[in-house]
Amino acid sequence: MESLVLRSVTAVAVLLIGTAAAALLLPASDSQQSLFLRSILLIASPYAMVTTGLVLLGLGWLVRLVLAPVELIRHPDDVGYIPIPGRSRADVANEVRRRRKKGDLPPVYPNGWFRVLDSHQVQKGEVKNITIMGEQLAVYRGQDGQSYVLDAYCPHLGANLAVGGRVVNNCLECPFHGWRFRGEDGKCIAIPYAEKVPEFAKIKAWPSCELNGLIYVWYHCDGIDPMWNVPEVEEITTKKWVYRGHTEHYVNAHIEEIPENAADIAHLGHLHSPGIMSGTDLRYTFNKTWDFVKHSWKVDWKPEPEPNKHCSQMFLKHALLLFGKNCPMLNMGVIARQVGPGLVYLIFDETCFGRGVILHSVTPVEPLLQHVSHSIYYQANIPAFIPKYMLRAECIQFERDVTVWNNKKYVSKPLLVKEDSAIQRHRRWFSQFYSENSPKIDTPKESLDW
Repeated sequence: MESLVLRSVTAVAVLLIGTAAAALLLPASDSQQSLFLRSILLIASPYAMVTTGLVLLGLGWLVRLVLAPVELIRHPDDVGYIPIPGRSRADVANEVRRRRKKGDLPPVYPNGWFRVLDSHQVQKGEVKNITIMGEQLAVYRGQDGQSYVLDAYCPHLGANLAVGGRVVNNCLECPFHGWRFRGEDGKCIAIPYAEKVPEFAKIKAWPSCELNGLIYVWYHCDGIDPMWNVPEVEEITTKKWVYRGHTEHYVNAHIEEIPENAADIAHLGHLHSPGIMSGTDLRYTFNKTWDFVKHSWKVDWKPEPEPNKHCSQMFLKHALLLFGKNCPMLNMGVIARQVGPGLVYLIFDETCFGRGVILHSVTPVEPLLQHVSHSIYYQANIPAFIPKYMLRAECIQFERDVTVWNNKKYVSKPLLVKEDSAIQRHRRWFSQFYSENSPKIDTPKESLDW
């Protein structure tokens, strides 16, 4: 409804400005001037129409600012690197990735559920090519509205089913020879030129599910079936909470670095203390200009007991300080519940601004490249600009972390003090998502032999 209103306002504004421009450019006596145009000019002057059109465009911009969801997509080189004059962002990012020491890394792909796409990104009859865990997947939606996830490469001659492939009923048809694969189990059910389909003709169908407005896949290095379910947010399903925005980032780091932030309590009081007006460039976040605004954090992290040992919780109390004084009405309580290695539910509860959730997900694309998304759902009766502001603020704070992650080395045996004890506990908890066959990468020797 909101997008329809925006399109209508924009169309009317463009029509008015275009008509007025034509009236100004064509003489009144011009034979090419249409009867419709002359009729319009009898009602209003061109200058009045231009003014009205500009006002409507301004109103459309304002409506979009207040009502339309936030859609912020960052590319791998956009954030997380300190710019160098005279060099492109891509050059700077590639140079940092080339020279950075990686450290003694844990396995690169943990076992668990991971987001692949938002539900609205795959329409009925549409197929998308997605990279996850270094694998190419074909994610599509059948004519029954169900989403399916298959290996992208056809077992016949290796064509990519997601590049030119066609959804036929609930099957995916190969663009090369027309072989059709069933979404439920990957079985080939039709070969247009063959009398019989071999029993062994099939492709891997990834265990998947769709809820909370997201499509998830299950990964396990040993092919074991899902060991737990993705928790459903009832308020999203019942539409008590509505979609207010989405952000995407790429992080050049090991996946474990990102959730470990929940247990790194000390970094909150330093990296995330400056107000969001200080921005994301770590060279200037402690600039004295915005020193009168500070964030204060109190955090406690702990794992959950059986049967939810794959979950952990961070309890966070946030306070905003202006000139050193607390503003109680802006205080906020957040429960960050991590489910497996790649899913976090940031639940806003103890706040005067209503209730909602940010669905935070981390999905490995390659060994040291993570695709991170945040989707916010909030109470329908809360003005849209409030959750949109909260998502923007989260984005700014997150991008400060990205700069650290993109440039740091993984330290397998960190030098910790007593106050850092939660970090070691988090690493022990996270280790449950690795198994003996979890893939690793060989890191080059990081010292020179003379």
